[in-house]
Amino acid sequence: MTDLLERKAVKQENKQNVSQRGLFGQSFSNIDQGSQKHQGQQPDSAFLTQQTVADIPQHMPPAKISIRDLNFYYGDFQALKNINIDIPDKKVTAFIGPSGCGKSTLLRTFNRMYDLYPGMRAEGNINLDGKNILGKDIDVNLLRAQVGMVFQKPTPFPMSIYDNVAFGVRLYEKLSKAEMDNRVEWALKKAALWLEVKDKLRASGLSLSGGQQQRLCIARGVATKPEVLLLDEPTSALDPISTGAIEELITDLKNDYTIAIVTHNMQQAARVSDYTAYMYLGDMVEMGETDQIFTNPAQKATEDYITGRYG
Repeated sequence: MTDLLERKAVKQENKQNVSQRGLFGQSFSNIDQGSQKHQGQQPDSAFLTQQTVADIPQHMPPAKISIRDLNFYYGDFQALKNINIDIPDKKVTAFIGPSGCGKSTLLRTFNRMYDLYPGMRAEGNINLDGKNILGKDIDVNLLRAQVGMVFQKPTPFPMSIYDNVAFGVRLYEKLSKAEMDNRVEWALKKAALWLEVKDKLRASGLSLSGGQQQRLCIARGVATKPEVLLLDEPTSALDPISTGAIEELITDLKNDYTIAIVTHNMQQAARVSDYTAYMYLGDMVEMGETDQIFTNPAQKATEDYITGRYG
């Protein structure tokens, strides 16, 4: 009970901080290739003088993921430029910035999702527990079991609720029926969905509401017992009530997982994250503790964006 009260108090404080800064939320497409159309845009002159490599915040918890000198290309177009940040273990890190700034691209490098598409390449180092996942010796299938991902729109498979959750587990583990039943129940409980579906596990995952479908996707993501969970605008297609349920779930999940979330909703970033990183045109402008980013950012460009003067 004490933990719950403390969590609510922190959330309320974050909401007040957001309100005081006059923040706003809006929704954009998350196709980062579209950043080419922003090449001619600049906010104000102050932006041109700010640093483009984020200083790693002091006193940060141990890093689960360390990114060093990361560059990413769509063919000849450079979408990420010399990214240097740490993603702390068992914390929520939010990535914010205008459409096409590279947020979703960065997220997809953490599990090498870009490998599925020709002409895309990453250069530099992304160390997961000290091992560079960009190395040629990495088994990307095992990597994606270790680094789960939930997308912008719910993507349940056209199969039963049970089979949706069990799908990834069957690829990587050989469990007995009893063991699989326990794993499915465990994952659905982790996603706060078990009580709503326990009596209809053989019903189609497509029969669920939008919010339930997204929680089903989260259950599918955690069923393989990953260490990192990537959330790419997970609530942008959901109603406010479903959004609130997902945000509560994120707060609970960070006790067991390292979470990185992309969001265009600044209020959401303030509510759910411990650290926030602001990106612009492929550059990492600033990263810090969320309260600091939203109340006292080091870069004027960051303040201009989160207060709605730009973006």
